[in-house]
Amino acid sequence: MYQLSVSLEQFLSQYWQKQPTVIKGGFAHFQDPISPEELAGLTMEEEVDSRYVSNLDGQWIAEHGPFNEQKYASLTQTNWSIIVQAANHWHPQAAQLVEPFKKMPQWLFDDLMISYSVKDGGVGPHIDQYDVFIIQGSGQRHWRVGDLDKGQYVETCRHSALRQIESFDAIIDEVLEAGDILYIPAGFPHDGYAIEPSMSYSIGFRSPKEQELISNFADYVLANDIGDTHMLKPELTTQPNFGQISSSDLHSLTTMLKNSLNDPQRINDFMGCMLSQSRHQLNIITPDPLWSNEEVAHHLNGGGTLEKVSGLRALYHQQDPTMAYINGEVIKVSAEHAFVIERLCGQEHISGDDFLDDTPIAVISLLCELVNKGYWFIDA
Repeated sequence: MYQLSVSLEQFLSQYWQKQPTVIKGGFAHFQDPISPEELAGLTMEEEVDSRYVSNLDGQWIAEHGPFNEQKYASLTQTNWSIIVQAANHWHPQAAQLVEPFKKMPQWLFDDLMISYSVKDGGVGPHIDQYDVFIIQGSGQRHWRVGDLDKGQYVETCRHSALRQIESFDAIIDEVLEAGDILYIPAGFPHDGYAIEPSMSYSIGFRSPKEQELISNFADYVLANDIGDTHMLKPELTTQPNFGQISSSDLHSLTTMLKNSLNDPQRINDFMGCMLSQSRHQLNIITPDPLWSNEEVAHHLNGGGTLEKVSGLRALYHQQDPTMAYINGEVIKVSAEHAFVIERLCGQEHISGDDFLDDTPIAVISLLCELVNKGYWFIDA
C-alpha cells in the first residue's frame, strides 16, 4: 500500500490550486506497480486509450493506439514516449496509487495516466486545465514549470494532436527521482523529458467547465423530456413595432428558462448523474450466467466480498444519503437502508462484515442488481 510522506490536509491548505511544488520523497521507497513491458501490452488493447509521441530530430509525431509488436520493434533508442490514460481501470496494482488521494472528492478525480519514456522522450511544453500530481517512478525525468498562464504564452502547432506552447520561464526546474511528486495546478505551463528510460504516473483531478454544465444540462433536459411546453399568452395585444420584443415577453421567456434550474431535486439528479459518469471507458463485464439474490447472499455470508469495478464512480449528495448516482444511473433506497449507499459510495468493496445483522433482502436485491450490471463483481 502506498502512503504519502506529507499530510494531504496540510498540502491542500497550502498548495492546492495556489502554486506548483515538488514533494521530494513523496512516496518513500517507491517501486513501480507496472513494468514498461506491461504498459506496452496495455497499448495493444482496443479498449485502452493509449498514445505514442515522438520528437526525434525535432519532428513531432503523435499516434493513438492500439499498437502491435511490429510498432515496438521499429522504435529508436531515444525521443519517444508511450502513454496510457485511465490505467487504473485496467491494472489493479497501478490503481493502488490512487488510494492515498481518496480523501479528496471522487467526482473531481479523473484518472491515472502512466507514461514510459526513453531518453529525451516527452510531449513538449504545454498547459493543462486540470490539477495533477506527477509521481516519478523508475529512472529520472527533468521537469520545468512556469508561472500561471495570464495570456502571455503563445500556442504552437508542431503536430495537430499536441497542444503545445512556444516557451516559458521556469519557476521550478528539478530532476525527479523515484518517489518524488510534482504537483501542478491548472493553468501552469510545464515540460518534462526523460534523462534516462523512466516511468511516470499522473493522477489528475478535473472539474467541469461552465460550458460543460450548461451543455450537459441541456442534454439532460432533452433526454428526460423536461419542459416540453411553449409559452402561452392569451392576453396578447398589438404592439407599435413588429420587430420589438416586449419587456413582458422577455420576462416570460426568461422565467421559462429559469424554471428548470429552480427545481432542487432536478438539479441534484442532474449533477449526480453527470458527475458519476467517467470520462474514460470502464472494464465493465456483465456476468454470464447472472447471479441470483440467494447466491449473492450466500457469497457474502460465507465471507466473500463484492469488488467495485476500478474507476467506477458511485456518488451521493451529503443532504440525501438515500439516493446514489452510479455511472450516470439513479439508485434509490429507503431511509432505513441508507447505510448501504454510504458503503457503496465510500469504499471499494462490500463484505458481510459491513452489515451488523443479516443483510436485508432489499439490500441483497440491490447488490445483486449492481453485480449483474457489471458494476461490482464477485471476488472469487
